[in-house]
Amino acid sequence: MATNVLTLVGSLRSGSTNAQLAEAAVATAPEGVEVSVFQGLENIPFYNEDIDVEGHVPAAAAELRAAAADADALLLVSPEYNGTIPAVLKNAIDWLSRPYGAGAATDMPTAVIGTAFGQFGGVWAQDEARKSATIAGAKVLDDVKLSIPNSVVRFAETHPKDDSEVVGQLADVLGKLRAAAELN
Repeated sequence: MATNVLTLVGSLRSGSTNAQLAEAAVATAPEGVEVSVFQGLENIPFYNEDIDVEGHVPAAAAELRAAAADADALLLVSPEYNGTIPAVLKNAIDWLSRPYGAGAATDMPTAVIGTAFGQFGGVWAQDEARKSATIAGAKVLDDVKLSIPNSVVRFAETHPKDDSEVVGQLADVLGKLRAAAELN
């Protein structure tokens, strides 16, 4: 039985190198791992407890929660915006954290990866995403990291799925997510 990994991408930009990194995870997932990328984070309203009412949860938020409930693990792919996590990804984590103690992210094996234009590959944002997901109740694999610097240059003419180093690193991340999901 395959491990289902739900991927959330923190960049909404067309041509995003983080979206391409997620596409590479889908295209090159190792045997026994199925990766899907959630579409529609931009449609989820900012978390507000007033609208998080059973039977009236906004459709886009309900779809995210359902997708996470069907997954065995989460893969968060984060660029770095002004030194931190993009609002759209933080918002998704907030929706997945509720109801408190029983949200869709609770006890979910989770890894955070990403790429950024700068020389550190977005590590600040990825650290913030790990922190937020941990507080949301996810089982964040703190030792599983993939930060790819200089994304605009590195992926100017090569898609991440065609970069053997990246493919190998993705296989390692996904393999560790699978192992964590099997123990869960």
